[in-house]
Amino acid sequence: MAPVAHAAYLMLPLRDLETWTRYFHTAEIPVLSSTSKALELLRADEDNVDANTLGEVIDSDPLMTLKLMAHVAAKRRPGSVTQTESVTTSLVMMGISPFFSNFGLQPTINTWLSDQPQALRGLGSLLRRAERAAHFAHGFAVHRGDTDVGVIRLAAFLYDFAEMLMWCHAPTLQLAIVQAQRADATLRTANVQRSVLNIELDDLRQNLMKLWRLPELLVRITDNRHADTAIVRNVVLAVRLARHTAKGWDNPAIPDDVDDIAKLLNTVPRVALAFVHKIDQSVL
Repeated sequence: MAPVAHAAYLMLPLRDLETWTRYFHTAEIPVLSSTSKALELLRADEDNVDANTLGEVIDSDPLMTLKLMAHVAAKRRPGSVTQTESVTTSLVMMGISPFFSNFGLQPTINTWLSDQPQALRGLGSLLRRAERAAHFAHGFAVHRGDTDVGVIRLAAFLYDFAEMLMWCHAPTLQLAIVQAQRADATLRTANVQRSVLNIELDDLRQNLMKLWRLPELLVRITDNRHADTAIVRNVVLAVRLARHTAKGWDNPAIPDDVDDIAKLLNTVPRVALAFVHKIDQSVL
C-alpha cells in the first residue's frame, strides 16, 4: 500500500511561535522518493543491513535525517549525557531491527505535494541547496582543521528544515513568501516571514530542535545568535553561499560572501573564491 498523502494543508498562518511549534512537533514529515524506495529494498534484506549501509541512505536526505535524530533523541532518558551527533551513531544506538519496526513505509514528498507542483519545485530547490550548503560547510571545516566536521556538515544540511516543513504543510503560505521576494528583492527574508507566517523560521528551527532534544552542539551551531564563533560562522556562511549561488555565480551578494569566507579561512578572497568553486565542482 502506498503512503497516504497529507490530511490538509495549512491555508492560514497560525497565531504565534508557540502554536507553530506545537503543530510541527508531531506533524508527519515526508521524505525523498529515492529514500523511501531504498529503505524498502533494505528492509527486504534486513539481516544483511548494517548501520553504515542504512546510514548512507538516510544521510543523503535531510528530512529523513531529521526524523531519525528526533526519534532517537526522544528515546533518551531525561538528563542523559549521551547524545548522538550523526546518523550512523543514531542507528547504532537504536539498532537495525528497531529502526525498521519504528519506521515503516515512508510517505514521499512527491505523493504529499502531488497537487502542488510549484511547492514541489520549491522544496526540490531547497533540498538541492541544503546538499550544497553541507558540502561547503564540510569543506570549510576540513580546511580549518575543526574537530567537529561531521556535526558542522549536519548543521548546514538541516539548517533550513523549518522552511522544508513549511513547503510540505503550508505550501500556499510559503509560495506567498517567495512571490513577495521576487516582486521586491530588497525585502528582508525575516520581515516577509513575520508578515506571512507571524514568525521567523529561524526561531521555529531553534524551538523544534530544542523540543525534539537534538544534540546540544547541533542546536548551538545553528543558532545565529552565536554568529561570533567560528563554528557558527562556518555553518552560516556555507548556507548563505549556497543560497546566493543557487541560480549561478552572478549574484551581487557573492563578493561579500567570499570576503567573509576568506576571513573565516584566514586567506585572501581570490584564494577563497577558487576554493569554493572547487568544492562546488565536487558536488556536481
